[in-house]
Parts: sequence; C-alpha cells; structure tokens
Amino acid sequence: MKIIEGLKKVKDLTKKVEDLHIKIEKAAADTELDTPLYSDQRTKVSAWLQAVHDILLEIELLKYRIQKTNILTDVVIELGNKNITKSISQWIMRRQLYASQEKKAWQQLTDRGLQTQAARSSNTSDVKYYKVRRYFDPEERDKMVSLYDSEPSIIDGKLEIINAITDLLE
Repeated sequence: MKIIEGLKKVKDLTKKVEDLHIKIEKAAADTELDTPLYSDQRTKVSAWLQAVHDILLEIELLKYRIQKTNILTDVVIELGNKNITKSISQWIMRRQLYASQEKKAWQQLTDRGLQTQAARSSNTSDVKYYKVRRYFDPEERDKMVSLYDSEPSIIDGKLEIINAITDLLE
C-alpha cells in the first residue's frame, strides 16, 4: 500500500467510525413506548461498538505505518540550487512551519522607515548628514524571501509524488 492510499484509507475509516457513533447514539436506548429499530437491538449496538474498536485498531496501525515511513524515508529536494536531504517527516514540518518562519525573519530586514538625517554640531554651525546604516544586503534579502516564499509549493509538489510512489513500511 502506498502512503497516499494509507492516508485515504484512514480518512475513510474515520468516517465509518463517525457514522457508527451516530448509529450507536440513536439505538443505545429508547422507552417502552418506542418500537425498537432492530429485532435484537442489544446485539446490534454491541456489534457496532466492536466494529468501532476494530476500525480504530486498523487506523492506529495505518497511522503508525505512515509515521514510520515518514520518519525512515529520506527525500532529496532541490531548493536554491542545492540538493537537500531530509525525511518525509522533516519536510512536512518544514512545509508547515519552518519555511514561513525563515521567510518572516528575512522580511524583518528593513530600513524601519529611517532616513538620512541632518544635524548641527552643538559647538559649530556645521551641518552633518547621518546616513542610514544597513546591516544586511537588500539583494540577498529579496532573494531569500523569494526562496522561502516558493519553498512550501516545491515541498508540496515533491511530497505528492513521494506519497504516490512510496510503499508503507510494516
């Protein structure tokens, strides 16, 4: 089974559990005035409870296999003309959080609205101009912001392929 198949199966099984929850809730009790929904309602409810248990065990195993595969499978992705190797799990974390945090850090490199200022010396009438000092290279900043801006879609594209071709580990 491929990763994507496992993910879809987890989703389908989760939906089955949710449907069983509704059935259990509706059939768990009634009054003597009500007509039972099933001829042996107690057995039906017990069977549904067992089905929920069995399905959750299957989901647990699938998720374990997905996590194991994500941790143990390395993927090479080219970013900024460099080939970078990380596990699927690391790429997922990078995609969800870390790329945007790096982008934000580079975006913080601004002039903060500062401008060259003129000031007179207190003991002379000379005017001195004080320029804005940057402690970063604006071209490098722009390049890095662009790189980190595109990184999530690059990761998504590569992981879509990996999810489709990688078998789940046992």
